[in-house]
Amino acid sequence: MGDTEREEKRERKEKVCRRCKTLYDPSSNAPSSCRFHRSFFVSRRHDDQKRYYELGPDDPPYDAKFYDCCGAEDPSEPGCAVDFHVSYDDM
Repeated sequence: MGDTEREEKRERKEKVCRRCKTLYDPSSNAPSSCRFHRSFFVSRRHDDQKRYYELGPDDPPYDAKFYDCCGAEDPSEPGCAVDFHVSYDDM
């Protein structure tokens, strides 16, 4: 087996995306394959006073939980950005 064949075989192997944590095939990676949040899920007062976030019964005042990038309050909310998958091998 030549170097080119080994490289092609390695490229066909599924990889884990470091953004969305799903398995993907690098040969079918497209600009809209990965859906992810660009920022972290945070727990703090939101700076934008025009938007209000639902608080849980045990949450202290102004302790809102949301994605900093888009304001989504559900941690399992689909991502607000799309792009190519990015492998841990690409670091």
